[in-house]
Amino acid sequence: MPVTPKFVFASDSLKGTLSSLDAARLLGEAARRHFPGCSWTSVPVADGGEGTLDALLATCGGEKVHVLVDDPLGRPVEAAYALLPGGAAVIETAAASGLTLLAPGERNPLAASTYGTGQLARNALERGARDVTIALGGSATNDGGMGLARALGARLLDENGRELAGSGADLARVAEVDLSGVCPLVAEAHFTMMCDVDNPLVGPEGASAVFGPQKGASPEDVRRLDAGMGRWADVLEKTFGQNFDVPGAGAAGGLGAACLAFLGAKAVGGVERVLELVGFDALLEGADLCVTGEGHADAQTLRGKVVSGVAAACERAGVPCVAVVGGMSAGAERVPGLAAMVPVTIDAMPLNEALERAEELYALAAERLFSLLSLGAGLGRCSSLHESFGC
Repeated sequence: MPVTPKFVFASDSLKGTLSSLDAARLLGEAARRHFPGCSWTSVPVADGGEGTLDALLATCGGEKVHVLVDDPLGRPVEAAYALLPGGAAVIETAAASGLTLLAPGERNPLAASTYGTGQLARNALERGARDVTIALGGSATNDGGMGLARALGARLLDENGRELAGSGADLARVAEVDLSGVCPLVAEAHFTMMCDVDNPLVGPEGASAVFGPQKGASPEDVRRLDAGMGRWADVLEKTFGQNFDVPGAGAAGGLGAACLAFLGAKAVGGVERVLELVGFDALLEGADLCVTGEGHADAQTLRGKVVSGVAAACERAGVPCVAVVGGMSAGAERVPGLAAMVPVTIDAMPLNEALERAEELYALAAERLFSLLSLGAGLGRCSSLHESFGC
């Protein structure tokens, strides 16, 4: 490693304790103690879930736009999306249609709708966005994206030509989609959906069966919703001439299918899209090491989380990558492209103590990491192991 190396710090937040910027600050302080002439770049990243908007705004600039929209049950709620420079917008489904907007007793996927998410998308288009990303995840809905379609101007009709509201219960009633009133701005924009699941629309691995129960669906509700989703799949195929019961279509209660059908969206992993938006490949140019991380590394780390996404990008760029994580489970270190994983905790301790001491423990982990890197750099300047003892 050069005496004055260049580092890239691209960590997720450690939920409830440290932000991405906090982590970068602590890493930078340790790096400069051991490599006084080093330079480093901080890149807050996220995986498309909680914290994605803030990470993108911190890196790219832009503004957080607040809009009064419908919550999953049609009540007014203020939701925000990110409007980035260059005409890009990023919308989190959970902001307007999220499970956290409902009390446990209010969860009802038969009544819930993604209409509010569609309102956010329409607002972004009307404000000039032409590259719109929708993060799928955390929804309280199982409406197949019917609500989003309605908010963008589509009319959903039953067999008698009556217009439907577009809730989960309407899946079994829909017979036709009228596209004549769809907002013309939709055709002028490019859409991407952040999707880290491969569930289809219908069946035992589909939206209703897999995600319905956590949104309040009873076994009978699941059967009813899945049957309705099958009908919706048929209507979409009749309307667009294409089968949308495909992997990823079941994300966010079938919102994935609507994004594919009505928006022509491209499906990508959440962290993959975030790294694209922040220009991560360009930031890696000339870097000697990248440090990433997340709160807890486990089996899910290998499935579209920040550490795996950053490590994959680094591997493609030929840049070594290590991760500093709050905690880790056995096997989590086997992430392709990751050279090492450094856990923050240094002793067995209660979770609440680890959380309370998060900054102190992270700083110690950063110190361990860069002291070892400094040692390795010193050994690398020696021609043999014997000479290294005299360096």
